[in-house]
Amino acid sequence: MPNSTPERARQMLRAGPDLLWQGNHKRSNVRKIVRERVSECVGDAGGRFPGTALESKTRADAMSDTARLDGKVVAVTGAGRGIGREIALLCAKQGASVVVNDLGASAEGEGNDAGPAEEVVSLIRAAGGKAVVNGASVSDPAGATSIIEDAVKNFGRIDGLVNNAGILRDRIFHRMSLQDWSDVINVHLNGSFYTSKAAANYFKDQGSGSFVHFTSTSGLVGNFGQANYSAAKMGIVGLSNSIALDMQRAGVRSNCISPFAWSRLIATIPTETEAEIQRVERMKTMSADKIAPLAVALLSDAAKDVTGQIFSVRKNEISVFSVPRPIRTMHRDGGWTAETIATDLLPAMRSSFHALARSADIFPYDPI
Repeated sequence: MPNSTPERARQMLRAGPDLLWQGNHKRSNVRKIVRERVSECVGDAGGRFPGTALESKTRADAMSDTARLDGKVVAVTGAGRGIGREIALLCAKQGASVVVNDLGASAEGEGNDAGPAEEVVSLIRAAGGKAVVNGASVSDPAGATSIIEDAVKNFGRIDGLVNNAGILRDRIFHRMSLQDWSDVINVHLNGSFYTSKAAANYFKDQGSGSFVHFTSTSGLVGNFGQANYSAAKMGIVGLSNSIALDMQRAGVRSNCISPFAWSRLIATIPTETEAEIQRVERMKTMSADKIAPLAVALLSDAAKDVTGQIFSVRKNEISVFSVPRPIRTMHRDGGWTAETIATDLLPAMRSSFHALARSADIFPYDPI
C-alpha cells in the first residue's frame, strides 16, 4: 500500500533533502530531520525494507553472494593508493583476479614508485587471491594497452576495467599553463580512452564486460581552479555514454562513479579559515573504502542490465545523477534574430537559467 509505514519512510529517504527543503528547514538540519522522520515511520520495532539504508542483514548477506566476481578478471588503474587500492582489494576479496596498475607518481603526476602497487598485490596474494603488478602510465597508448594484455597473459581473459588513475594540477584558469592542461587531460580522459579501447575488442568477442569510469562533480557541476580536471572528468562522462551506446548490443556496459572520499588528490584543499578547517575534517570521514562496494557491484553480474549511468558515493550515501535535458523551449515563426533573442528570448528564459554552482552547493548537507 502506498501509505504503508515502510513506503512512507522509503519515500522520505529517496526524496532526502529536496523533500524537506520544501518545508523551509535549514540545510544543516536536513540529515537530522531525515533520521527523525524515518525513525517515526519505522517505529520501535526497527522494521526493515529493501531499497534504503535500512536494509536487513539478510538482504546484505544476499548481496554479498550476488555481487561475487568469481572467475572474473579485473584491471584497476591507479590502484596503488586511495580509492583504486580499496577497489582492487575488494575485487580480490570478492573472487576476481586483479591487475593492479599504478605508475607510483605523485599527486601532480611526477616521478614513479612501484612500491604502492606491489604492496597491494602482496596483500591480495597473502589473503589467497590472485594479482599482478602493472606499472605503466595510462597516458601512454602502449602502456595502457599493456594493462589489458597483462590481464589476458596472466589470467586468460579480461572482464572488467576500472578507470581510476588521475593527477591534479589545480590553477586558476588565466594562470593555467598548456602543460598543466595537457597533462591532466592525458591522464584522465586520454588514459580512460586508451585502456577502454584496449579492452573493447576482448569484451565484444566474449559478449560481456564492464567499464567503470571515475568522473567528478568538478566536471558534472563545477569547481574553482580546475578547468583541466573538470573538462577531463566531464569528457569521461561523454566517453562512457558513447561506449554504453556503441557496445550495448555486445552485452558490454559502461558506467561512471563520482566519488567523495578523502585522498591525497584532495589533501591540498585550503584550510585558511575555520569554516575550511571544519570542512576538511568532515571530508576526512569520507574514507576511500566506501567507494569500492559500488565499483564491485557494477563489475558483477548483478549489474548486467545497468549501463550509461552516473552514480556518486558520499560515505554511506549513494546517488544516481540525471543527465541534461531541455527545461524550456521557445519557438518563433520565421526564426530568431540576434535582436529578438536579446529583446524577447533572453528575458523570457532568464527565470529558467541555472546559477553558477560548485559541488558543495548541490550537496549542502553532510552525509551520515
